[in-house]
Amino acid sequence: MTILSAALLLFLILDPLGNIPVFLSVLKPLPPRRQRIVLARELLIALVVLMGFLWAGKYALEMMHLRQESVAIAGGIVLFLIGIRMIFPRPEGLMGELPGGEPFIVPLAIPLVAGPSGMAAVMLMGSNEPTRLADWSLALLLAWAATAAILFAAPLLYRLLGRSALTAMERLMGMLLVAISVQMVLDGIGTYLQIQPNI
Repeated sequence: MTILSAALLLFLILDPLGNIPVFLSVLKPLPPRRQRIVLARELLIALVVLMGFLWAGKYALEMMHLRQESVAIAGGIVLFLIGIRMIFPRPEGLMGELPGGEPFIVPLAIPLVAGPSGMAAVMLMGSNEPTRLADWSLALLLAWAATAAILFAAPLLYRLLGRSALTAMERLMGMLLVAISVQMVLDGIGTYLQIQPNI
């Protein structure tokens, strides 16, 4: 796999276009300048997490006696709850009461940008070809930069589409998130059952 093909694969997994409605919905209560600061912070946190999983994820999970399917199931549950709130919004907003009135790490950095699929993908790259960690790091940086550029342009879409279109898109994305989250949980359970003896 070349650096560019790995970057494209990671870009598709990070799914910035699919994350736009969620980001806009979560950041909507904040003033525009603060939105950009929070977005930059969350993207940097996501990059650090993905780099950490690329370089040391396998060893960290082994130390905590966790399996990759546990990460997938946990991420699926979080995404399921977010999807339900997008379909049936509450008056207090998507994430309820947030400390300081803004999201921190969950759900923007994790699991939306640095989700279980992204973590698993970079861990797989790092464990399959550990001699090419520098190449995979560059591929991750390219995918992350493209993702950041799209998400920073998200407010323009809000102005172009308007509130009604954005609300419809948010509900649709909520339904898709619920479906994706259920699939993530089923995949995690399926993988777990396959590797268990006497099942």
